[in-house]
Amino acid sequence: MSKLRLSLACWNYDRTRALQDGSVKPDGIDLNFLELPVEETFFRMIRHREFDVAEMSLSSYSVSLFRKPQPFIAIPVFPSRLFRHSSIYVHAAAGIREPRDLIGKRIGVPEYQMTAPVWIRGILAEHYGVPIDSVSYFTGGEEEPGRPEKQAINLPANIKVKPIAADKTLARMLLDGDIDALHTARKPSTFDGKNVVRLFEDHARIERDFFRQTGIFPIMHTIAIRRSVYESHPWVAQSLFKAFNQAQLKTYSDMSETAALKAMLPFLTAHIEDTIREMGPDYWSYGLEKNRSTLSTFLRYHHEQGLSEHLLTPDELFAPESLESFKI
Repeated sequence: MSKLRLSLACWNYDRTRALQDGSVKPDGIDLNFLELPVEETFFRMIRHREFDVAEMSLSSYSVSLFRKPQPFIAIPVFPSRLFRHSSIYVHAAAGIREPRDLIGKRIGVPEYQMTAPVWIRGILAEHYGVPIDSVSYFTGGEEEPGRPEKQAINLPANIKVKPIAADKTLARMLLDGDIDALHTARKPSTFDGKNVVRLFEDHARIERDFFRQTGIFPIMHTIAIRRSVYESHPWVAQSLFKAFNQAQLKTYSDMSETAALKAMLPFLTAHIEDTIREMGPDYWSYGLEKNRSTLSTFLRYHHEQGLSEHLLTPDELFAPESLESFKI
């Protein structure tokens, strides 16, 4: 019996490499793994539905659930997670020394709906007293001019969002002082530690404290299936979920190997042992239940920031077939 051939667009991660090299194969699926940077994957999947399965911004996916018909359905796999206190950059001469100094300032974001800024705005509002509507947001390309929102968004009137000029970039505007701060996923090219600095210089300590306080390791991306594929073959959700888990287990094993280091980090063993002490052995967990609190927090932020028409629940995000596992 022939296998179902599916395309998967995803970046080159250690936790997905076994799917890329074929050492893990999803049941019943002949997978064509396309290694693409995340921005390209998101744009091509959200705008043109080019792939059968793709890595996707958790925020953009959540926005898509309010489209009729819904174009995608996700499985609870999270290829990208990142603490984002390190991702707030400020113009050194803007007088921003602590989070509340952001109030009234001009903040750049590549896209308002981008997942990293959703987490940043939510954390600043909830933990540092910086209301969502207390700043003005400016959207556009970080390093190249002309980046639009991938999906149309309809925001409340109290949230001020304006695109930058078509020939401008956020990285340069931050250096020149045309914006006061930047919430982003990628470190801007103009970050030099002098004219452009991080708001939280001691971000690693602050991020550890945040995890200890909240138990949240922020989720950035999920895996989305084109809904037409899922509706024709609902079994692919569980098949893919199993395969992503198997690929991740291989990476957990690699990271714990002490005979020879499999990653170019001299203190990898100590780092892994510290991480397990801090976050537990399944520190990059997949599945709904282990991530319910993190997802609930993100969805609350998403709604509070005007990106969700109503407050979504974590259960609404994922294919039901991927939420239960067979037991013997």
